[in-house]
Amino acid sequence: MLLLAVHSRAIAAAAPADDGPPFILPFTTPPGPSTWLLIQPYGNTTFAYTNRRSIYPAGQGMHFGVDFAARCGTPIVAIGDGVVVGVDNAYHGAAPHNLMINHPNGYASFYGHLLTRPNLKLDQQVKAGEEVALVGDPDRTCVSRPHLHLEIRNVPGHRIGYNPLLLIDADWDQITLFGASMQAFQQDLEDPLRWQNLLDQPDVIFGGPLLNEYSETWPPPRW
Repeated sequence: MLLLAVHSRAIAAAAPADDGPPFILPFTTPPGPSTWLLIQPYGNTTFAYTNRRSIYPAGQGMHFGVDFAARCGTPIVAIGDGVVVGVDNAYHGAAPHNLMINHPNGYASFYGHLLTRPNLKLDQQVKAGEEVALVGDPDRTCVSRPHLHLEIRNVPGHRIGYNPLLLIDADWDQITLFGASMQAFQQDLEDPLRWQNLLDQPDVIFGGPLLNEYSETWPPPRW
């Protein structure tokens, strides 16, 4: 499939030779309507474009993480070995609770919209696959939009955001078959093929200028 071919090329560019993606999924169960679904990928999504000045200006107008829908209370596991560097850190946002883990391979993982404050301490070591948090709802209702917002950034500094799909070892073709709802990407009609699939999305520099301020675009702007 085309997606798998693009995925292989992207992984080869993102990872050292002979190494695959360094991280695992944040859930131990397989995807599906009764477990979890990918609902918004990383990058130049139409939703991010529409909200590039209101919700996503700090991430250059991009959706700088990936969103997984799941019921409140669904266990979340660490995507790799690392050390806790933030618990409920206001800098991260993603209320009502969040978690930040630095990994020894030069990446950090950020987990947002958690149900409760993670029962972890700063500088605590965690292992890949270890339960570290529970899925929550940014609206605190557990019926409106419960989901996990997952980011992967650089270490040190946390100033660069990367596409988690390139760095997590998973069958993204299968995952996307379960009917995710926000995988449409906004087109720049002056360069309509740029940033139009799950794996070719750009890195973001937090605090940098908008990347998707288009003069002609599709779908039509909604404002």
